Amino acid sequence: MVLESLIFPLKAEKRPWEMFFIGFLYSTVAVFLSLWIFEKQASFIMVFLTVMACIPIMYNTMKLEESKEMKIEDEGKLLREHAKAIAFFMFLFFGIAISTVVWYVFLPPDTVSFLFQKQVQTITDINNQISGSLTGSIALFIKILFNNVKVMVFCLIFSFIYGAGAIFILTWNATVIGAAMGSFIRSHLSMYATTIGVTRIANYFQAASLGVLRYSIHGIPEILGYVYAGLVGGLVSMAIIKHDINSKNLMNLLVDTSDLLLLSLAFLILGAVLEVYVTPLLF
Repeated sequence: MVLESLIFPLKAEKRPWEMFFIGFLYSTVAVFLSLWIFEKQASFIMVFLTVMACIPIMYNTMKLEESKEMKIEDEGKLLREHAKAIAFFMFLFFGIAISTVVWYVFLPPDTVSFLFQKQVQTITDINNQISGSLTGSIALFIKILFNNVKVMVFCLIFSFIYGAGAIFILTWNATVIGAAMGSFIRSHLSMYATTIGVTRIANYFQAASLGVLRYSIHGIPEILGYVYAGLVGGLVSMAIIKHDINSKNLMNLLVDTSDLLLLSLAFLILGAVLEVYVTPLLF
């Protein structure tokens, strides 16, 4: 009851940037506890421990957003209110992802190999799925968009069934993206160390910046899509649990969740466009 008591939804919505440090702390504690207690299964255990710490804030936030649903009838105002929750979920995601990057880069190679084993395997599988496709092709765009929509559906289902269940999908994706960034940074640091030595600090910042930028260009819209979908599932789940479904509230809920799902899909389409047509040109 310690970590999950550090912040509350209302405070998080007023100061969403604090969730970055909360996410970093949750993930860091999970990394070292998993290495200490469940070393060989650490790649999954650290995700579950991070999720356990995040569930209370996620659950209470879903309750808060659902209560807004029942009080605010103006859809524009309601979407602006939801944007506050989206912002702090995104900062939480970034905190988890950057924590993963930091420990991927700075932990010994042997430790990294099993700490991020499942994440690296997932990255390899994704790369194998899209290998052989032409960069910038319509087929690749459709394939990536289909995969993104599939993850969005998982977020929706998990959040609907478990209330705060989307946090598992978000945390898993944060560790996968963080591992991809960490791998990119670590390989470039090794290259710099081999070719020009290790004395130029600017090269380290360059490698880190490139690693974060490469996956942020398309990653941020995609994660926004997943967060919006998770919010939809959570709103419906909370409305059913609290018996807030009647003729008037049901119509408000349907309109709001429809708008949120359209926003989710729009962000996923944008992310797929950036991943296929923009990121390859820059990297």
